[in-house]
Amino acid sequence: MTWSWRLETADGRTVGMSEESFSTQADAESWLGENWRGLRADEIDKVTLLNEEDTVYAMSLHDPE
Repeated sequence: MTWSWRLETADGRTVGMSEESFSTQADAESWLGENWRGLRADEIDKVTLLNEEDTVYAMSLHDPE
């Protein structure tokens, strides 16, 4: 299994993928925890966790209102 993050804008447009792929979901989530501020600085609004080609979940990188 390979885990990765799809990087998206607020309107859902895909702008890239995480530079790394991960062997576990926990590793992917740890990477996001360490890098989400940099992603926001690069104007990434939303990420989607993928397991191979399957969507696991999506989440916003913005603070809840």
